Amino acid sequence: MSWAGKILRVNLTAGTVKSEPLNMEWAKAYLGSRGLGSKYLISEIDPKVDPLSADNKIIWATGPLTGTMASTGGRYTVITKSPLTGAIACSNSGGYWGAELKMAGWDMVIFEGASPKPVYLYINDDEAELRDASHLWGQSVWKTEEILKTSLQDPLLRISSIGKAGENGVLYAAVVNDLHRAAGRSGVGTVMGSKNLKAIAVRGTKGVGNMQNPKAFMAAAKAAKKVLADNAVTGQGLPAYGTQVLMNVINEVGGLPTRNHRDVQFEGSKDISAEAMATPRETDGKKHLVTNQACFGCTIACGRISKMDEGHFSVKNKPEYWGANGGLEYEAAWALGAANGVNDLEALQYANMICNEEGFDPISFGTTIGAVMELYEMGVLTKEQLGIEAPFGSAQALCEFADMTAKGIGFGKEIGLGSKRLTAKYGHPDLSMSVKGQEFPAYDGRVIQGIGLAYATSNRGACHLRGYTIASEVLGIPVKTEPTEHEGKPELVKAFQDATAAFDSAGICVFTSFAWTLADVAPQVQAACGDEFTMEHLNHIGERIWNMEREFNNAAGFTKADDNLPKRLMNEAAKTGPGKGMVSKLNEMLPKYYDARGWDGEGRPTSATRERLGL
Repeated sequence: MSWAGKILRVNLTAGTVKSEPLNMEWAKAYLGSRGLGSKYLISEIDPKVDPLSADNKIIWATGPLTGTMASTGGRYTVITKSPLTGAIACSNSGGYWGAELKMAGWDMVIFEGASPKPVYLYINDDEAELRDASHLWGQSVWKTEEILKTSLQDPLLRISSIGKAGENGVLYAAVVNDLHRAAGRSGVGTVMGSKNLKAIAVRGTKGVGNMQNPKAFMAAAKAAKKVLADNAVTGQGLPAYGTQVLMNVINEVGGLPTRNHRDVQFEGSKDISAEAMATPRETDGKKHLVTNQACFGCTIACGRISKMDEGHFSVKNKPEYWGANGGLEYEAAWALGAANGVNDLEALQYANMICNEEGFDPISFGTTIGAVMELYEMGVLTKEQLGIEAPFGSAQALCEFADMTAKGIGFGKEIGLGSKRLTAKYGHPDLSMSVKGQEFPAYDGRVIQGIGLAYATSNRGACHLRGYTIASEVLGIPVKTEPTEHEGKPELVKAFQDATAAFDSAGICVFTSFAWTLADVAPQVQAACGDEFTMEHLNHIGERIWNMEREFNNAAGFTKADDNLPKRLMNEAAKTGPGKGMVSKLNEMLPKYYDARGWDGEGRPTSATRERLGL
């Protein structure tokens, strides 16, 4: 049984830290990480709670495979009620922090209440205590990590923290660990900041034991690693080019949302692609990409480490940004680039570094900038209001807005509200490219029909990682489906959503699913946790988790009307590419999706579905 078997409960109001046994009945029903953490949260808070009140809770959770020798076994999730959406928030991160918590002997940490002053939690194996963080408040993520490692005299500490964005209430603030890995979406860092919780510093030396069958686990993990190594995506494409390999691919299929989704192809995509990152610059003859990097236990290594052109306008007088740093992933490069019509790779990297340094989601930030630039071009927003001219394509505006948002100054305060609130404030709510208040990722739901349905039905607002149908619709994994075809997509979306919930809850990276199915995951979980975790049982657990999240959202006040897409995707046809003339067929797919899920016509799980899933 590879669960640690205990959780840490921290009452920030009272300043107490207590150990509790893990609820093993729940662990077997919801596995861990996303599923188990969500079960705890949903059982302990009112669905209608104000996300930024002391009554909301926030949980850091690992899975049974976190910290083990399973490939990518370094994942953890942060679960709370989102201030951006009002829905359940569950944001996943890699790096080394999750494995460190597990090796300290803890499955999860639950924070409740709110501290009257800034604090951080220090964990050293069984020892755990709240400590004063007054000296850390106002510091960036990077500086916080440096100060804690130095003051505690432990360079091997792993830190999960917020920057100024979380402190200042940017509604999409992130929780960042290991400098540039992040639980990035839905404003989990905003909740952390509202509780005056600056960081969690962890040192774990126990390792992860308690394996049900150690020999079988080693064999299953080894076999699964070979599957990853032999796969073209996980063994070649992602290590060499990272997720940025998708930039030109998605542009060619006509599914790259451009200039706030006005267009579906970006003429500058080649300038901000993986290939561009690996090509020597004309200015200094050096490549933007320095190397790739892996998270704990990962045999894929899709992470990017980049180095900026020191002469670029954004860093010309800022030598602190000249060193090697966390590089652009596809979603960030799209949101900071194509979404705004910006094809300056160095400007994208600068904005990306600011997002990492001060802890905010580049997807929501970049997509919100797209709405701001459209409002500027319409004449609704002016240079006087913004502090800078901001037409589509302005790299200068992008970099200025990143600084403003990070510091919470000028128009940055408005940008920090997210696109839904900002566009509504200025009278054009239809220009927010979001679902349930969370901004779209990097795929157009008109041209790629399944991903549009996945956005509309995602339990945390628009999200590609809740059901990555791009694998099937574009890459042909595990089977090829036609992106512009809407028939069969409800069943495809459900299958991806349920399987992904199981991957997330096991404590492994969803990128393994480019090569693995649950048939590859099951032997590892069985050897770690028990024979009952067959492929079918894991899928059943995934479906249970999805429905549990849905019921929380329904109880929070969400309805069928929130399973929607912006009017632009429903009414304005794609202008170019293979999907020219297409709009989303959401209205035809949604009833079939509800039916496939065993929900009624209003999107509520039926009593038969609830009984079947043990809810």
